[in-house]
Amino acid sequence: MNAPFRICFVCTGNICRSPMAESVLRARLAEDGLDGLVEVDSAGTGGWHEGDGADPRTVAVLRAGGYETAHTARQFHASWFDHLDLVIALDSGHLRELRGLAPTAQDAAKIRLLRSYAADTADTGPISEPRRASGHGLDVPDPYYGDFGGFEECLEMIETASDGLLAAVRAIVTARPHPLREKESA
Repeated sequence: MNAPFRICFVCTGNICRSPMAESVLRARLAEDGLDGLVEVDSAGTGGWHEGDGADPRTVAVLRAGGYETAHTARQFHASWFDHLDLVIALDSGHLRELRGLAPTAQDAAKIRLLRSYAADTADTGPISEPRRASGHGLDVPDPYYGDFGGFEECLEMIETASDGLLAAVRAIVTARPHPLREKESA
């Protein structure tokens, strides 16, 4: 049996942006019928909030959007690259940190910026090959020190990029042989 495709979203403390992205993509996968084929998780580059729930403003924005809000923060570890297929950074600082943690070039190739999947920032290449720019224009800004509107803006950016990410993931997982799909078509 094939292992599920595994994705981990990474932001700074794992209490604002990455939990939002995790919840949004989980919902999109469930709507698309791919939730059994893809596992989604999130973590932070630092461990300051390990064991904490998501920021209350994150929870409020997710709840208002109809998304799951259960979350426990944790720190990303280099050893996780072994079992992950895709590591999604929420900004260019996370991208640099994750590339520095990647044990191999193959692991570094698993890292992408979330907004590189957004239609308003993607180039004309295939959707499974997102734009590789590492500039701040593809960052999801950190709302932590701002007002509630910043959290709403982050959710909008994440939702927009998640549509492109879902399309890329769908293309990958539907191309893989999977015993459940083979049984259904038999």
